[in-house]
Amino acid sequence: MNLIRFNQHPVSLLSELMEDFDRNFFARTPETRGMVPAVNIRESEDNFVLDVAAPGLKKEDFKINLDNNVLTISSEQKNENEEKNEKYTRKEFFFNAFSRSFTLPKTIDLDKIRADYKDGVLSISLPKREDAKVAVNREIAIA
Repeated sequence: MNLIRFNQHPVSLLSELMEDFDRNFFARTPETRGMVPAVNIRESEDNFVLDVAAPGLKKEDFKINLDNNVLTISSEQKNENEEKNEKYTRKEFFFNAFSRSFTLPKTIDLDKIRADYKDGVLSISLPKREDAKVAVNREIAIA
């Protein structure tokens, strides 16, 4: 019987197997992982802020709609390249789209919503209505 040396570390082998499983079973390839941008939601005393991580886009690429207290952020990109030569024609295209929707609380002042895009982050400010800014900390007297 001959001994054969196994040069691959078991941890890296397990990692490769898990990546193959994810890619084949869940169809989670590197191309599909980044299709929906991550969103952080921050709350302060005066407003909520949605931060959408979308590097590589321009502010013209975004569409922001408000319908019945549902805020929808979407983007659609198309890019086509065609190269012709004497012996071949090559046409490549790229299409990427996403849409995220958020149901806004009734405490948001819908007329004062603002959006800004800077350094790959779309920030949407959702100001609270004045009547929603109630002081939370108070002392309650015992009767």
